Amino acid sequence: MTSTSNIPKKRTRKSRGSRKGFSTGANAAAAARAATVGLLTGKIPKVIDCLLPENNQVQFKVHASSLKNNQAHAELIKDAGDDPDVTHNAVIAADVKLLEGQANTFVLKGGTGVGTVTQAGLGLEVGGPAINPKPRQYIEENVRIAGAKLLKKHGLAVTISVPDGERLATRTLNARLGILGGISILGTTGIVHPWSTAAFRASVIQGIEVTARQGHDTVVLTTGGRTEKFVMRELPELPQSCFVQMGDFLSYALETAIEQKIKNIVIGGMVGKLTKIAQGETMTHAGRNPVDMNLVASLAKEAGAPDKVVEEIKQAETARFGSEKMKQLGIQMPFYNALAKRVIKTLTERYPQQFNLRILICDFEGNKITEASQNICEASTRQKNTCEKKI
Repeated sequence: MTSTSNIPKKRTRKSRGSRKGFSTGANAAAAARAATVGLLTGKIPKVIDCLLPENNQVQFKVHASSLKNNQAHAELIKDAGDDPDVTHNAVIAADVKLLEGQANTFVLKGGTGVGTVTQAGLGLEVGGPAINPKPRQYIEENVRIAGAKLLKKHGLAVTISVPDGERLATRTLNARLGILGGISILGTTGIVHPWSTAAFRASVIQGIEVTARQGHDTVVLTTGGRTEKFVMRELPELPQSCFVQMGDFLSYALETAIEQKIKNIVIGGMVGKLTKIAQGETMTHAGRNPVDMNLVASLAKEAGAPDKVVEEIKQAETARFGSEKMKQLGIQMPFYNALAKRVIKTLTERYPQQFNLRILICDFEGNKITEASQNICEASTRQKNTCEKKI
């Protein structure tokens, strides 16, 4: 068993960007365990151990507590480590109430600031609290560990709350997923890794699964907020749950769509990310592999740029430089059309006969430039996919 602590430590320049934190689920479990100890002993501890998945034993500091009339209240301050999480420093609270005579009963509820599930597709009961299955499991496990003696004769009802949760939820995509009135209690392992690549990837996968479970056959993938607003304007007929910000996680998004048998994929983007996709990158983060400026130059040449400009683009650092040169020459449309076709070629070669594909390109102000589409042909995969039918 490994052991760690959420008690804040002084950050140093060396540790910045690498310090792990703890999920809302981990904090909820620890708060519930602390309150349960209070019911059992008559005193809520200032520090509480909590058992998380993968046999991690974590020590949490209890920020505030109270004990009255067979009900205990404990609050923790969530420490997300070096992860840019909207719930960092949020209060996560648990109220544990004795259910007299209901031996071995455990009830879990959502209180203030914990979202309510309003539509199917999340694997949670509609009308119930947005507390994910894994956190539910280890919240109950910790309460049962701490309250084993009480549970021999009585039951325990646990209510998780996040006092500022409704406001924090406005900075998440919860409403689009049908979670209203607060945040979700999340955390498969309870550990939050720095910069939340794992958490973001999981949210991408979940978003696509929700799209499929709601019976939609189209998912619209975007790289960020501006591109999402752009495609929403272009595709007003689609419900919000069809739109998923994939960020840099292209391959996870497409593979999940294939697993969920979603046949229509729309990708909205700007020149930089789309060039990365066209060159075959599965992770499009700026800090990963650089843009292939030789590819940008070849697209410029295909669009009709003179050799001098083509050479300038080869020596440049960004795809945006190439697009601005094309605009100056008045040949941006052929350039972007060539880019869209190259994206289609790259993805259909990587995922042959898997989905219909549509590429929507916007400028840096979110205005549409062009689009291209490619549909699955019923002919042999040895034939070129040249279907002209629109998605």
